Amino acid sequence: MSPLTRLLVLVFAIGAGLVYKQLNHFWGDLPVPVLDEQQWWGDEAQPKDYAAYLANSTEIMGNRLVYPEERLEDLAKLLNRTLRLTPPLEGVAFEYGFNSNYLKELVAYWRDDYLPRWRSREVFLWQFNHFTTEIQGLRMHFLHLMAYDENKVGKQHYPVLLLHGWPGSVREFYDLIHLLHQTDLDDNNKYIFNVIVPSLPGYGWSQGTSRTGMGPAQVAIMLRNLMLRLGYNKFFIQGGDWGSILGSHIATLFPQNVLGYHSNMCNNLSPRSMVKGSLASLWPSLFVPNGFEDFFFPKSREFNYLMEESGYFHIQATKPDTIGAALTDNPVGLAAYILEKFSTWTNASYRALPDGGLTRRYKLDALLDNVMIYYLTNSITTSQRLYAEAYTNEQRALRLERVPTNVPTGCARFKGDIMHFLDIQLQDKYKNLIHSTYYPRGGHFAALEVPQVLYKDFIEFVQKVERKFKIPTL
Repeated sequence: MSPLTRLLVLVFAIGAGLVYKQLNHFWGDLPVPVLDEQQWWGDEAQPKDYAAYLANSTEIMGNRLVYPEERLEDLAKLLNRTLRLTPPLEGVAFEYGFNSNYLKELVAYWRDDYLPRWRSREVFLWQFNHFTTEIQGLRMHFLHLMAYDENKVGKQHYPVLLLHGWPGSVREFYDLIHLLHQTDLDDNNKYIFNVIVPSLPGYGWSQGTSRTGMGPAQVAIMLRNLMLRLGYNKFFIQGGDWGSILGSHIATLFPQNVLGYHSNMCNNLSPRSMVKGSLASLWPSLFVPNGFEDFFFPKSREFNYLMEESGYFHIQATKPDTIGAALTDNPVGLAAYILEKFSTWTNASYRALPDGGLTRRYKLDALLDNVMIYYLTNSITTSQRLYAEAYTNEQRALRLERVPTNVPTGCARFKGDIMHFLDIQLQDKYKNLIHSTYYPRGGHFAALEVPQVLYKDFIEFVQKVERKFKIPTL
């Protein structure tokens, strides 16, 4: 090799090394950040003897909230007001948002049929064991179903943490809870779970903070602390929407506590993932199982859909209190704002239907149960603040999307969901992606829409974790 050739090779090697270094700086794996696992979020000042507070704040209270007649009568009056809604444009269904003609029908059903039956709906909502406890200064509400010893005989027994998102609530999981916890299944079912379903901080009956800085990473810490409070040092996680992000953060920050992480909205928004997704669009057949290409491509369709459907996201990530003020004490507006998502996020084609297709996949009572939780707890503003907190400079600086998650991971994709990610994108983040499935029917709210399908998928994931990692039962 001539001196000139050697020089060129050396220059090329140095250049390649510099390029690799820059790329690795831009999209390489990062270490787990160090976070305060007992950060105080309460309205009162943090106790001076915080260690003593932690030792004595383990009380868990059962509760059953009953709303007074005056509150229900006030809601009835608001629903009985003359609606001065602007008629929809000619030929427009849900393309411009919630169709005002159908909104009148919905309000009439809510006022004249659903609300007079509220006490029976209250009994339905409180069919499970509801509890509250204080975590890091905030009241945390959760459902907790434990399997009795006689029901564990012959069963594999694990705890599972179910995490909802926005604009959902614990109500989404009611059918799934029954499936996970039922004790009268046939002999072919060998599983029974202890089920824990918290209302996220600021959602439903869980208290929101009055302090800034409580983003998804801090909420994940609180949820893990709740599980430790309940005596669960190892557990499964299942979640979608915010529940997907929070579950991922718990698995990333505390892998020692997570047996497996399962989500119906797995995502990875790291720079490397975005580049891979773009390149894969050039040769879809190389990266997608045959028959499921339309989950991901064409990318232009996905981009247009996200542009049309993400307006709420920008508002809530920047001015959550403004939209919160418009929706507080405005039950009609609240229902329209929330239920429009249950239409479009279930199936984008439902925008062309005058009723948004809401009753094609859901019962109105179930949808109104969810709206009532937001209305009665006055939690719409505090729930939306999570979006703003997720996009602060401090939260983004954690770059958790680039911190590897090594716990067993399972991803179920439902075609109607907001977005989908390829396995080659997810594997950058989830190093043990052992379960990846596709369902042509179903959307964003899978636990409410197709609970049997989600349950079956979760069980298949648990079985794979058992076979590969030989995990101990509870």
